[in-house]
Amino acid sequence: MPSKAPYVVFGYGSLIFKPPPHVISQAPGFLKGYVRRFSQKSHDHRGTPENPGRVVTLIHKEDWDHFSGSDAFPDEDVVWGIAYTINPLYESEVRDYLDYREKDGYTLETLDVYTIEDGIEKVVTHNAYCYVGRPDNPSFVGSEPLGDLADRIWRSVGPSGRNKDYLYQLAESVRKLAPASFDSHLFALEDRVRELDDKNSDETQAQ
Repeated sequence: MPSKAPYVVFGYGSLIFKPPPHVISQAPGFLKGYVRRFSQKSHDHRGTPENPGRVVTLIHKEDWDHFSGSDAFPDEDVVWGIAYTINPLYESEVRDYLDYREKDGYTLETLDVYTIEDGIEKVVTHNAYCYVGRPDNPSFVGSEPLGDLADRIWRSVGPSGRNKDYLYQLAESVRKLAPASFDSHLFALEDRVRELDDKNSDETQAQ
């Protein structure tokens, strides 16, 4: 009887810096053919129903091409994150935990996770589970100009904290994943929001 495939979850947003429970191993890697964008309203974590924040979602590149009019980096199609292998004794518990945590507009898909070894690209995990935001979900907002998005994130606060802290933690975590890890959109957005921090700090000091 063949052994059951391990339950592996790919994290590309807050799961990178706030891993799921009962992880027995983890490895950095990337997806191909997707983009990570702050295109998901957050009513329940980094914003409120009245003033939703923005959190990242994973979107098929071909879907994003229909919404990317405001995107400063429309050709990127690689998303770095972490593949977590879950203790099989707790698989059901972790599935329930993640289904609840990612309840606001995400669907579950299985994807291949890649890595680079000795300069060669290879699949490190087949059929990892990943929560993907579909363009037809009600929380999807599409592409927004970088300046507008930065302002929204800088101002938003929700039950899980300030939206900008989510952005800063994610950017720092992606930088540390691997020597080759990058995300031009994420890093450019981080720079814009830090500029707002500096600007408002200067204005406060001048008062």
